[in-house]
Formats: sequence, C-alpha cells, structure tokens
Amino acid sequence: MNKPNITCYLKSSCGWSEGVRAVLRKHGLEWEEKDVVNNSEHRAEMVERSGQMLQPCVEINGNMLADVSGDEVEAWMLANDVVSATEAEADAPTD
Repeated sequence: MNKPNITCYLKSSCGWSEGVRAVLRKHGLEWEEKDVVNNSEHRAEMVERSGQMLQPCVEINGNMLADVSGDEVEAWMLANDVVSATEAEADAPTD
C-alpha cells in the first residue's frame, strides 16, 4: 500500500476529533492537521472543500469525508484499501 495523503480539519479539544486522531495513530499514519477553531482560514477551507460546516472532516487521497467519527474514517480506509485490518486497539474512543 502506498502512503496515503491525509488532511484533517479538527478541533484541538474535541472527543470526535480525538477519535479520528486515535484511528490514524492506530494504523501508524501521518497526517496534516488543520485547526478549525483557532484558524479561520482553515475553517473556511474546510467549508469550501467539504461543502458543510461540521467537523471532523478528513480528506484522504482527495476524497473528503465530512462530519465523520473515527470509526467511519477507519471503515472507509478499510473499504478503500488505504489500510489493512489490525488487532491493535485505538488509544481513545473512536465513536
């Protein structure tokens, strides 16, 4: 598998955002994180790219997953062969 290009539009202290981070850590992935609370440009970019205002939003290899949980991100990555199934546990709640 090729290394995926991942951009996450997240809040610094949000359970849903932490669930997305936990899934990415679980699979040993790297990502670019864009804070949508403290950076209005990142928030505007998220709205433009996702077509809506809710977060977390995760863009993986050009595919935007809008208003998703960590579980939904993981399911999408497994279904699209971005990652393989693993017995590893996430280090935070993902739903």
